Amino acid sequence: MRAAITDSYGDADVLSIAEIDRPEPGDDEILVKVFAAPVTTADWRLRAAAFPGIMALPGRLMMGLTRPKNPVLGLAFAGRVVARGSDVSRFRLGDPVFGFSGAGAHAEYLTVKADGPVVLKPKAITYEEAAAVPFGGVSALVFLRDFAGVKPGQKLLINGASGGVGAYAVQLAKIMGAEVTGVAGTDSLDLVRALGADRVIDYSKQDVSASGDQYDVVLDTVGKLPYAKARRILKKTGRYVPLEFAGREILQALLAGLTGGPKIVLAVSGDKREDIEHLARLLETGELRGIVDSTYPLADIAAAHRRVETRHAKGAVIVTMEDREPSPDQ
Repeated sequence: MRAAITDSYGDADVLSIAEIDRPEPGDDEILVKVFAAPVTTADWRLRAAAFPGIMALPGRLMMGLTRPKNPVLGLAFAGRVVARGSDVSRFRLGDPVFGFSGAGAHAEYLTVKADGPVVLKPKAITYEEAAAVPFGGVSALVFLRDFAGVKPGQKLLINGASGGVGAYAVQLAKIMGAEVTGVAGTDSLDLVRALGADRVIDYSKQDVSASGDQYDVVLDTVGKLPYAKARRILKKTGRYVPLEFAGREILQALLAGLTGGPKIVLAVSGDKREDIEHLARLLETGELRGIVDSTYPLADIAAAHRRVETRHAKGAVIVTMEDREPSPDQ
């Protein structure tokens, strides 16, 4: 099968397309023919060894000291079940599915645990839209619900509101009943409004931290609104929730805990099946939309990585397989 591989850390040019062995499903696994997979900020960081701050050495120790342990990246996918292990009863052959792979989704075939974070794809959406959801959607859900503890009526500011996580954070925060202000660039404001934001701010024209507004939660999805600025617009009981953090934020969190004032919440989201199932229900009813910035064939995956590295993608950047088929309802 064809797969995008990287044998060394570096820029997008280290990626190449190669023929590798197709995996075979174990007794408790399904074999998925991949139709679409996102290139995420995590894929970019793993390919470039661009681990932030104090995570540089631990990142390499976990992922590979001199080169990636797993040469095939890709944390999420959408496709069709084409084989299953002898112990699998949860899925049937031909089922359209999407979810987390952990690695290996930038290939034509992929094996995943049948009881893992993979669910049936809603008929109402395409494979590209489904692939766009797991990474950004679950991150947004977990950070808002579990870490920020968003409640109905609270005022929430989302920095990077049109990005791979922010686009879902806006939608989910509105579903949770929050009053949402979305921060994005000039060419992304219409999208943020369409996603349901009550108010939008163009970061190129306005200093968010000097607005005088007060929020219950500031969610920084892109690492561009540091705590020193965010605390100016947070209520004393407010919470600053960054998706990206390093040693500075860890120290600030400790100090904030001692001195009082806005709290810093540092955490990492997981990949639970229950969360994917929750998002699938919202996709099925139309309450949630899968947001696709752009699509690239697998052969052009380096261009997809470069698009992600700009940090200006509106939603998810998706790679597709040449022989992908349309969604069942198309």
